[in-house]
Amino acid sequence: MRISSAPGRLEATVPLLESVRDAVGDIPALLALAQSIGQEAPRPGAGDTAHLWELLASVTAVDVAAGRVLEPHFDAVAILTQARSGAGTGARSGSWSEVLGPAPDAANGAWGVFAAEGAGLQLNAAADGAGRYVLNGSKPWCSLAAQLDGAVLTARLGRGNSGDPGTGARAAFAVNLHDPGVACETPRWSSRGLREIPSGTVHFEGVRAVPVGGPGWYVERPGFAWGGMGVAACWLGGAVAVARDFSFALEKAAEGGREPDQIALAHLGETDRIIASLTGYFARTAERIDGGELSGAGAWSEALRVRGAVAAAVERIQTMVAQNLGPGPLAFNEPYGKRMADLSLYVRQHHAMRDDAQLGALTLNGDRSW
Repeated sequence: MRISSAPGRLEATVPLLESVRDAVGDIPALLALAQSIGQEAPRPGAGDTAHLWELLASVTAVDVAAGRVLEPHFDAVAILTQARSGAGTGARSGSWSEVLGPAPDAANGAWGVFAAEGAGLQLNAAADGAGRYVLNGSKPWCSLAAQLDGAVLTARLGRGNSGDPGTGARAAFAVNLHDPGVACETPRWSSRGLREIPSGTVHFEGVRAVPVGGPGWYVERPGFAWGGMGVAACWLGGAVAVARDFSFALEKAAEGGREPDQIALAHLGETDRIIASLTGYFARTAERIDGGELSGAGAWSEALRVRGAVAAAVERIQTMVAQNLGPGPLAFNEPYGKRMADLSLYVRQHHAMRDDAQLGALTLNGDRSW
């Protein structure tokens, strides 16, 4: 899927996308692809952000669940790269090699990012007196934790043996998910969407971890906003795939002598207009990120705008396509039905009006261009 790259560059990704298509539903194969692609994929903010988003969108256009597998690995690698480069505040304590083996990167296992919090669950991090940290508690919504090698996660800082003041602030840590103190729940997943990617609770008991940045660094770094926009690129890729399903269905019907009516054509035109507008928005935003314009406080406002615009577009496109194609493909076309269900669940990572309320508060404080 093109955002701003030359056509020839996108053609070079065809073998990759064919590999993704062959691996649909095979999580170990998709994780292996994530590691392989992650070694060469651009990092956000490093001068080629648009192509990173093109990769994420293109993979998700093949299969939404595949994008859902690759995106967190790419994000984890970007976070670790930012930490090693000294972006943000704070420094790592302890040693990568003591806790995780070789320094975490795209070639060192499959990684995830676990930053969600849930009522009644808390993960705490305490210094152990030897310059290291130990995790105890539980973390919800940990996708594929049992099949990953490592994760960047957030935990609450608490009082440890070294007299840590126990601020309760959130900080990021890198953990080895093969540590014997890690226990992954296998959730009962009743949803039709993202069935191959259940997200359960992970329990930590005395698990050693390496700090990634200092307290607050995880959300204060500009990469937090950039990563949020990378997720939106995946949502857009899913919407493009649904739009292609729609266009193909109309073409096939026309070949059989049933021309689309004005309503179908109007909906296809609106779909095209939405996608063209969003790809242009992504291209401009990527250029601003790489130019250093979105490296400060305004980055999160822009992420909220991008994510909100894409989430609304996904829901609008899904509604138009479902109304036009009716129940038939949902009932009998497995790839289409899977894509619609996967995308409907994936886009619920957007917090809808709550995110708009957050953006409204930032706008009221003057963070706007109008």
